[in-house]
Amino acid sequence: MMRAIWNGVVIAETPRTKRVEGNHYFPPESVKREYLADSPTRTLCFWKGMARCCTLTVGGESRPDAAWYYPRPSPLARRIKTHVAFGSGVTVEGTREQAEPRVGG
Repeated sequence: MMRAIWNGVVIAETPRTKRVEGNHYFPPESVKREYLADSPTRTLCFWKGMARCCTLTVGGESRPDAAWYYPRPSPLARRIKTHVAFGSGVTVEGTREQAEPRVGG
């Protein structure tokens, strides 16, 4: 199980993340949205597209722009659409479970 932890609180938890450029992207349903607030900050990646940033708030402490996601990624990055990545002091720990093998053709 993979977990994103900040300020002693698990803010996302899932069996599998999608790893891109060293960042673990958590599926949107695995993120505890009560800890995130949209930020006006946007960043541009030349191949993924425009990312929207979020501020984390846990226990009265905030960390601006500590999370980001791509609401409309480029076709090359479509597998991380709306998945959330964390930086800026957030600890990601655990072991990713392997995807189920495909059966048939």
